Amino acid sequence: MIILFNKPFNVLCQFTGGTANLSNYISLKGVYAAGRLDKDSEGLLLLTDDGALQHQVSHPKHKQAKIYWAQVEGVPNQKCLKQLQTGIRLKDGLTRPAKVKIIPEPDLWPRNPPIRYRASIATTWLEITLSEGRNRQVRRMTAAIGHPTLRLIRYAIGEWNLDSIKNGIQPGQWHKINPLPNQSPEQNSNTVKHASAEKPSPSNRRRHRRKSGQVSARRRT
Repeated sequence: MIILFNKPFNVLCQFTGGTANLSNYISLKGVYAAGRLDKDSEGLLLLTDDGALQHQVSHPKHKQAKIYWAQVEGVPNQKCLKQLQTGIRLKDGLTRPAKVKIIPEPDLWPRNPPIRYRASIATTWLEITLSEGRNRQVRRMTAAIGHPTLRLIRYAIGEWNLDSIKNGIQPGQWHKINPLPNQSPEQNSNTVKHASAEKPSPSNRRRHRRKSGQVSARRRT
């Protein structure tokens, strides 16, 4: 079983502890997160009851690609983008080469609370594809080039993404996929047998609307 969950901001990526954690949103037993997502980050979290699949998705040796949308302070120039693409020297070593590009502002749900804007400083959205998962890696990489991350959303893990299910996965909602046996995660991303969405409890339920009245994880075109 695979659970695709859109983790809201300020929610712990575990089932116990803190004021908001996975138990506020997911009532299923016996599933565990395949990889982590920081409390102050949002977006796709994959959970499963399959230990082998959990290892395949989360272990660095498998180089599972993950796509992040990062809103950074300022406007990175080509030199900065090149640094991110070729590797950044962090305290725990040189990062692997990454795919990085500037993108239009994604069509996203409002964050609560919103980021702190400074009228005199523009912001830029970057799409960053990593094949490793160091602690707070995207934030450390953008800080190293002088463009701190203000908001961070994980859009995709391998072939799974926030739009994998019709109408997408809204913050605080999850969908269940029943994978076929003997198939890779990439193949199973297209074998949706059952989808469900559990809303958070009333104390955590929020409405997420854009001005147009619709919410989607897709980028504006």
